Amino acid sequence: MKGKVHFCELGGKVSVVAGLLIFSLFPITSGCSTSRSKMIDDPYSKTCDGDNMAGCNNLGVMYYNGEGVPQDKGKAFELYTKACDGGDMAGCNNLGVMYDTGDGVPQNKEKAIELYTKVCDGGDMGACYNIGLMYDNGAGVPQNKGKALELYSKACDGGNMAGCNNLGVMYDTGDGVPQNKEKALELYTKVCDGGEMDACYNVGLMYDNGAGVPQNKGKAFELYSKACGGGHGLGCNNLGVMYDTGDGVPQNKEKALELYSQACDGGEMGACYNIGLMYDNGAGVPQNKGKAAELYSRVCDGGVARGCANLGVMYNNGNGVPEDKGKAVELYSKACDGGNMAGCNNLGRMYFNGNGVSPDKKKAKELYKKSCDMGAPSGCDLLKKLEGEEKE
Repeated sequence: MKGKVHFCELGGKVSVVAGLLIFSLFPITSGCSTSRSKMIDDPYSKTCDGDNMAGCNNLGVMYYNGEGVPQDKGKAFELYTKACDGGDMAGCNNLGVMYDTGDGVPQNKEKAIELYTKVCDGGDMGACYNIGLMYDNGAGVPQNKGKALELYSKACDGGNMAGCNNLGVMYDTGDGVPQNKEKALELYTKVCDGGEMDACYNVGLMYDNGAGVPQNKGKAFELYSKACGGGHGLGCNNLGVMYDTGDGVPQNKEKALELYSQACDGGEMGACYNIGLMYDNGAGVPQNKGKAAELYSRVCDGGVARGCANLGVMYNNGNGVPEDKGKAVELYSKACDGGNMAGCNNLGRMYFNGNGVSPDKKKAKELYKKSCDMGAPSGCDLLKKLEGEEKE
């Protein structure tokens, strides 16, 4: 237990961050071989003015990204439109991405799917993938897993690795198709061999957990290392977990901290949480409650419910931060709403005891039941105890 108050212990390491990875939208640039790093008054403005539509698209890419020119989404939109109207499919796809995301133009999913369909029908697999993503997520169209499967398959067969990865996710999770781990592994491996780090991470996850393949920590280590080396934050985090716990490799807290830091600096909140846990417990680093609180606060703001729960414990106990029962209640509530069982249990205790809130045993009971329903034995025990008291 943590401190003098009977609260749940801090959570364990994040070895698996929820959900397999889905690639984001797939903007296309033209295959033009001229360097896009040159200033616009050299190749592209001239080629676009001369009705070279691939040049218009490439110039649009430069304005969209601010590469060699000041970033100007409006100018990019204008150039993509000209390229598309002139028959350049890359321009149509990129125009679709802008409408799809509402980036630089008012969001218009109907217009996006119209453009993507035009490009997909013209044989560009990136656009087929983009339509598949819309059907997969029900974004702008009614969700249709069968249609998503069809489009991902078409994209994959045409050499689009994002399509293959997402097709693998569907087979891996049984989402819209009968679950088939063997098929998922085949697809992930194809994509990983093609240099996509998301897929390497997904294969590593399968070997790490023995999901559809014999568990093989050495193979998981190899794949996480490859993903991490390719800039994949989750790969670095999970590699850090292996070093942190000595799971499949000799334990090395220093190496774990290095990997967590790399992932955290790249925006991976699970890794930031893991660093916070190390500072909180003084595991591999000098104990520093203030640093732990700072990291938990960051990950809580970033949507990691476990970080909210741990920060709540610190405020409840006045451990590393000034004691503030009201703040603890706020944080436990946020954690519970985010699906964290410890947060629900701890919030229930606050209501039961009237700490930071008015006593409310009915509310406490609801929270214990929620925790129990999520699979927390401690929540079930607390619920049973409270129900027993009510009968006395």
